[in-house]
Amino acid sequence: MNVLWLVMICVSIVFAIVTGHLEAFTKSIFDGAKAAVEVSLYLLGIVSVWMGITRILEDSGLIYRIAHLFKPIICRLFLNIPGDHPSITAITLNVLANLFGLGNAATPLGIQAMQDLDSLNEEQGTITPEMMTFIVINTASIQLIPFSVIGILAGYGSSNPAAVVLPVLIATAISTLTALLVLAAFRRVFR
Repeated sequence: MNVLWLVMICVSIVFAIVTGHLEAFTKSIFDGAKAAVEVSLYLLGIVSVWMGITRILEDSGLIYRIAHLFKPIICRLFLNIPGDHPSITAITLNVLANLFGLGNAATPLGIQAMQDLDSLNEEQGTITPEMMTFIVINTASIQLIPFSVIGILAGYGSSNPAAVVLPVLIATAISTLTALLVLAAFRRVFR
């Protein structure tokens, strides 16, 4: 992949020199770098807010009530997890973060969930069916309100940044359902 990037950069530089647009090329490099930093800082703010909310929910005990509401769904998807195991809470928080389109904030929660799921693993170093299910749900992640995408679109001056809500909801619901069905089919074939 590094070679591909190097080739693309070299071709771009040569093309800019040949066409006489070296100044515009240089300006676009710096504009792109500036935009990347701005988007990164924006996403860092979103992650910080969500992690703060998560900490408040955890410290107040409200997260256990939320986890209790999601417990029937989570327990139905993860059959071999005991109902009082801490992984239920971590999985619930991860699903909620993904549900609201905060995938970056969901990453630490996903890592915690995998560590909690690994504590149930009898064969360390192997993946369990529950871990596979969690990876599929986390990767496909149904998004109810994609806050990150809406924020980025609004930041770039979109006239209707919320127009992506319904298409994103439909696409992520279909992708999650498809991924779970494919996983179930593979489990049956490769027992």
